[in-house]
Amino acid sequence: MERDALLREITILDFMALDLHLYLNTHPVDSEALEMYNDCVTRSQELRDEYEADYGPLTAFRSKGQPGWTWINEPWPWEEKFNFEISETL
Repeated sequence: MERDALLREITILDFMALDLHLYLNTHPVDSEALEMYNDCVTRSQELRDEYEADYGPLTAFRSKGQPGWTWINEPWPWEEKFNFEISETL
């Protein structure tokens, strides 16, 4: 998968996981929501691993260090040229 497509999918899945997390705070016995949450978290991690294997770390604190500490290489995730418009995915 291309870099931008991976970032979009990771962003979408992370948002879904957060939303489901908030829902589960008030509906802790909803097994369907819990299954959806677990699926989002698992898939997001798979895509994050794929992204980092191909393009480098997304964050400094969740990623394993690479020889030469590649985290300092540009562009960084918060820089404009790294990001995409959410409206592009809709």
